[in-house]
Amino acid sequence: MGRRTAAADAVGMVAGYALDSLLGDPRRWHPVAGFGRAAGALERRVYRADRRAGAVFTAVAVGAPVLLGVAVSRVTRRHPAARVLVVAAGTWTVLGGRTLRHEAKVMGTALRAGDLPAARHRLGHLCGRDPSGLDEGELARATVESVAENTSDAVVAPLVWGALAGLPGLLGYRAANTLDAMVGHRSPRYARFGTPAARLDDLLNLVPARLTGLLTVAAAPTVHGDRERARQVWRRDRHDHPSPNAGQCEAAMAGALGVRLGGRNVYFGRCEVRPFLGDGPRPEARHLKRAARLSGTVGLAALTLAAVWPLTGGRLVAATGRALLRHPSRQFAARLGSLGRGSGR
Repeated sequence: MGRRTAAADAVGMVAGYALDSLLGDPRRWHPVAGFGRAAGALERRVYRADRRAGAVFTAVAVGAPVLLGVAVSRVTRRHPAARVLVVAAGTWTVLGGRTLRHEAKVMGTALRAGDLPAARHRLGHLCGRDPSGLDEGELARATVESVAENTSDAVVAPLVWGALAGLPGLLGYRAANTLDAMVGHRSPRYARFGTPAARLDDLLNLVPARLTGLLTVAAAPTVHGDRERARQVWRRDRHDHPSPNAGQCEAAMAGALGVRLGGRNVYFGRCEVRPFLGDGPRPEARHLKRAARLSGTVGLAALTLAAVWPLTGGRLVAATGRALLRHPSRQFAARLGSLGRGSGR
């Protein structure tokens, strides 16, 4: 990748992130929604209750956006201004940070007002749990867990893949993540058909989820959390979650907020009892604003790393990652703190 092309990709990702922060998801004609409808039509044509059919479905549904991204990237390779525009549009399309933070704040407002019916209705915007029997504490817990996981899925991971693979990475990651949401769960219909999509999503999130955990630990002081305690909880509890990736994000969030996550969840009539993450009390409505603010700070930090990556060939980011793996430094946490305060989130 030439320097001008790398610079165009970096500027495009920053511009796309700014659009998401200012405008949120497009209210009409959202490309991801259009992709979901197309994937649904493809599923109806190829569905069989076996993994081979699921693999074909996943390959076609993810491969098409990747090929589109490759074609557009080649066309704009010698046209930096056009490349900035298409990367900005692609980044805006695949990010969901503003919407995620908004939903957390709306949930917090409903819980503080004691409006449990509204809060239960709103939970469907964040996750697929059955909210009918959830009290304030369980609704708050579900929200914090969703914010933690989706900070990786909807913000950090798209930026990581945009940095690594440009526009094809942005589009391919969002396609894979959308398929996982559509068919990657353990319902009777998708127990086998959805396995390839779920495995691909797990693979693509291995690095972003761990980066999200690292950045969450480092940013803990921005929400008045204890960075060292967050690091201890993250290192101790991150592998207790049944997901290889969600535990990284949720354990770090639990440590940063000083709360306890995990417990009994109900999905599609199926009950799961998950190990506890963290040592504090159950989350309350007051924790949701802090979770949203922490998510915003982590997103800004990830954007910085993603924008620097193409310009340095990954050397500076790799060095930062190695330093964070050893110990989140006070200086790095202080810089994250200034980012969080400056964002106003």
